[in-house]
Amino acid sequence: MGTAMEAAPVLSTPDDRILEATDPVTAQEPNRILSDEELSITYDIERTLKEIRQARYKRIALQFPDDMLPDAPRVFQLLSRGLDKRDVDASVRSAANDSSETDGLADSVSQLKVEETEVAPRLYILADTSYGTCCVDEVAAEHVDADVVVHYGRSCLSPTARLPVIYVFTHKPLPLDPLVRAFKETYPDPATKVILAADVTYSDHVPTVYSRLVEEGYTNLFATELVHEPSSAIPNRTVPDAVRETPEALSEWQLFHISDPPTALLLTLASRVAAIYIYPTNTTSENVKPLPASTTAALRRRYGTLTSLNTVPIFGILVNTLSVKNYLHIVDHVRERIAAAGKKSYLFVVGKLNAAKVANFSEIGGWVVIGCWESSLVDSKDFWKPVITPSELELTLKGDTERVWTGAWRSDFQNVLDQSAAEAQEDASQDGATEEGDDDDMSEPESAPPEFDLRTGRYVSHSRPMRNPAPRVSASGEDAASAASGPSAARALARRAKGDVAMIGGAISPGAEFLRSQRTWKGLGSDFDIQYEDDEETDSTRVVEGRKGIARGYTVGEAIERH
Repeated sequence: MGTAMEAAPVLSTPDDRILEATDPVTAQEPNRILSDEELSITYDIERTLKEIRQARYKRIALQFPDDMLPDAPRVFQLLSRGLDKRDVDASVRSAANDSSETDGLADSVSQLKVEETEVAPRLYILADTSYGTCCVDEVAAEHVDADVVVHYGRSCLSPTARLPVIYVFTHKPLPLDPLVRAFKETYPDPATKVILAADVTYSDHVPTVYSRLVEEGYTNLFATELVHEPSSAIPNRTVPDAVRETPEALSEWQLFHISDPPTALLLTLASRVAAIYIYPTNTTSENVKPLPASTTAALRRRYGTLTSLNTVPIFGILVNTLSVKNYLHIVDHVRERIAAAGKKSYLFVVGKLNAAKVANFSEIGGWVVIGCWESSLVDSKDFWKPVITPSELELTLKGDTERVWTGAWRSDFQNVLDQSAAEAQEDASQDGATEEGDDDDMSEPESAPPEFDLRTGRYVSHSRPMRNPAPRVSASGEDAASAASGPSAARALARRAKGDVAMIGGAISPGAEFLRSQRTWKGLGSDFDIQYEDDEETDSTRVVEGRKGIARGYTVGEAIERH
């Protein structure tokens, strides 16, 4: 038996150690400082300067991930030096060489003076991102009124909504000999169909690896290129011509991926390609062996999570981005889907998602994340309630007889919007069909089969609270449905006898019911004990004058004494 703890574990830094140095967030090579030339190559300084000059950007925001922030000041200096350089001398020399055109020289000099008075470009470092580091932080960039964002490091390449972006994936070294040797051991048959892909930070090595493997005798290789299309058959990558014409043909290919891919990419490709092998780049060993990717367990957990939310009456919609294109459209679509299923939804806009933020809303039974195709996949094992994607919500809201799990997993919400548009077009073409389902819908609340929670096995009485409930008679003998049809029914909350459910506008309000029966703290004023005498509330919560004055001395009510 283990010994009992004599004291609670220390969960915070003691006061006497607050100012001491802490360990860095990411491990870095000790005593390894890049030279200016190496830094220019790593952060692609010349290409960045070229694009800034060509577009004549004046306010440039530099977005770094946390592990690259130590290099941010030096990158800032290199870019500043490059932008401060003027081609004045070259312009003057070219104009002076033409001595016969004195008027042209005068014009050139006058134009030169005007250009020198223009405002020089300004650079800003975005030290902290509002959302995930893989997304372009347009919110922080607009705080400085930026014209463009230079995004460093790996990116999800989701289309942005407003600002142009210069992507700098950075350059990382990759030894080719161990990679080629590992590839030949994995695919001994030179005729095997293999797609070469890499994380965006290693994507510049793919053409070189492809050429080297072709020299080794491989004949059915395809080297991917980066594209800004998360909804592609291989997200953000090009595909062979045969796959572009027939997406199902991708199942004949195997994928060789350089560096660890994001989990969303693995789950997406699990049902599309024949096999996936991952070549690790976080090791210095010469005998590196590619690892086969297995997503069976992860897909089972995702399916178990979404089926457990089928009887949840309240969903929370987490907007985890303000820059991904069409994010407002998917928010409207998700709200409409939840309402059509007879459930309630609440909208939340959060920054970087964590378990503590969403745990504040205990009435929410499940969360739907609206974000980029990578950040939408959240491992919610540490969360109070499960977190799913919009595509998983589509399966969650279906009945047990309609839900079909094929193993195909999608992370990009654009597919959900496209499928919805196709369904709407199909429904519009069938407007002339008979409307025989109206009578069935009227009797649905009474004739619907009972629903049970798959986790507890208990009967769920209000899994679809926004469907009109069966008519019930109030204490005055008035039908509840007719009482709810009055002019103030949409905003009226009627107090009923203890044990009855709370209703707003004639529909069950799960939020109000949870507030009434299960929340321990209900906001300001909830600490007053409301006493009932002859069914009338006492005046225990009347408005009284509070404290007033400045912070160093204030009075209470009409008292003169200062506190």
